[in-house]
Amino acid sequence: MDRRTFITTAACSVIAAPLVAQAQQPAVPVVGFLSSRSPEESAAHAAAFRQGLSETGYVEAQNVAIEYRWAKGHYERLPALASELVRLRVSVMAAVGGEPSALAAKAATATIPIVFLIGDDPVALGLVASFNRPSTEAEFESNFAMLAKERVGALVVENDPFFDTQRNRLVALAARNAVPAIYHIREFPAGGALMSYGASLTDAYRQVGAYTGRILKGETPANLPVTRPTKFELVINLKTAKALSLTIPQSLLLRADEVIQ
Repeated sequence: MDRRTFITTAACSVIAAPLVAQAQQPAVPVVGFLSSRSPEESAAHAAAFRQGLSETGYVEAQNVAIEYRWAKGHYERLPALASELVRLRVSVMAAVGGEPSALAAKAATATIPIVFLIGDDPVALGLVASFNRPSTEAEFESNFAMLAKERVGALVVENDPFFDTQRNRLVALAARNAVPAIYHIREFPAGGALMSYGASLTDAYRQVGAYTGRILKGETPANLPVTRPTKFELVINLKTAKALSLTIPQSLLLRADEVIQ
């Protein structure tokens, strides 16, 4: 297996906007944390964001406050949630997951720097069976039934925060229909999926937190460099492989960053 094939990159980019006048800033800076995901399945990543903030000297409830807004997989809610944070006059907005274009337009009219976490689509492999993006339980069921009917040999699930919010459902349906699937973050095989390969999402959130802290310290957003991920993880769940009657080559197991027994 070519490791490069499954790389899903994440980059932090900053859309520059003028900082509000110092007199208008609160005594304790407020960071807006805007996510297209759900708080329940993003707890570890939100913690990584706070870790990144702490690396620059900012600790929540001590010298910085964080206002969280969660779209829970509904991208259409993001502009309204962003507007809420703008009205709160947060010092910096960290937007993680989802489509950033609408938020970029918001940044152009607001005096708030925005730090984006952006995920690229994974590379397609060979013959791809595609289906419409499901939004209900019935649509998930019908899509996996189609995969089973077409005898699809494997499934690559794209990097999509909406799919992250549906992680347990995706893993359960893949197991029920005996479809080997690879995902972009370790949380899937940790929850029973076959494997994942991609940039460490936890580390990416930490980078966003660190960028946010640097802006709070007064660094000019336009001068901050775009960063690329340096930590990639290949995670394999051997218990799931056995359930699917798959034999994972020893050479691949040796290259794995984590093997779940």
